[in-house]
Amino acid sequence: MIAVKRVVLDVLKPHHPNALEFCQALSAAVEGSTVRVAVIAVDEKTESLEVSVEAALIDFDLLQKVINKMGGALHSIDEVEVKNEPST
Repeated sequence: MIAVKRVVLDVLKPHHPNALEFCQALSAAVEGSTVRVAVIAVDEKTESLEVSVEAALIDFDLLQKVINKMGGALHSIDEVEVKNEPST
């Protein structure tokens, strides 16, 4: 099985929710995750974020749904780490 272990994303989001609430919502969606959010740029209505998510198994589709639900837009996948784990 190919498991997504880490992703670094470029995300554009409105000012609300704030970066802490955004980070908490992403972490809540991915069990056992560590999520890091860095605000890269701020303009009048939006913030550009660098979002890093690490976990044993990341459901990327779920992660993208959570981002969209909070008003965010995924601009790009800047880094990704996967592992080919043996089937049990």
